[in-house]
Amino acid sequence: MALELYLDLFSQPCRSVYIFAKKNNISFDFKKLSLLDGQQYGEDFGKISLIRKVPALRDGDFCLAESVAIMLYLAEKFKTPDFWYPADLRQRARVNEYLSWQHTAIRMHGSKIFWLRVRSPSLICVGAVRLVMSYLSSLPFIGLLAQRESCSEPLSAWRDRVQEAVGKELFDEAHQYILGAQESVKSMDSSKMQVYKPKILRLFM
Repeated sequence: MALELYLDLFSQPCRSVYIFAKKNNISFDFKKLSLLDGQQYGEDFGKISLIRKVPALRDGDFCLAESVAIMLYLAEKFKTPDFWYPADLRQRARVNEYLSWQHTAIRMHGSKIFWLRVRSPSLICVGAVRLVMSYLSSLPFIGLLAQRESCSEPLSAWRDRVQEAVGKELFDEAHQYILGAQESVKSMDSSKMQVYKPKILRLFM
């Protein structure tokens, strides 16, 4: 049985796994799931991922969830180049340090920005977003921390480095869905999003 990766490329952890596997020429069967359609709650997928989240991996009779665990498994099994996951103890510890930190730091807050800017206003959380924006507008220091002029250049430079490292074609392929998210929202059935309302409200309230 071919290695199977269950992914929705709207999900950042899924894009990470997808890019990692593609960049390292790891052959896999791409099993596309739609989180917005609730496909992760299907009976069949529950047998692959007990936590019903993507990404998920199936390698024969072995199933694995969580993006970091999946990438480390792939790195070990397919003996990827050392710069991905170094053999040196201290260098590997630095990689593990970042991987252990990023879930509750960069990713968590980055996903809030996505919901705030793309999903929530046009779907189900207009009230919550307005409340958050009203709150932020009363805090003068927030503006100093979030000026686009001061952060857009470093962020753009970082994105350019990532694009150069993985290749523009693969980068664009992995991000085509997320980059078109605002357009897709316009034609989306908002009733499908109601299941996410409690989760989204917890992000902002």
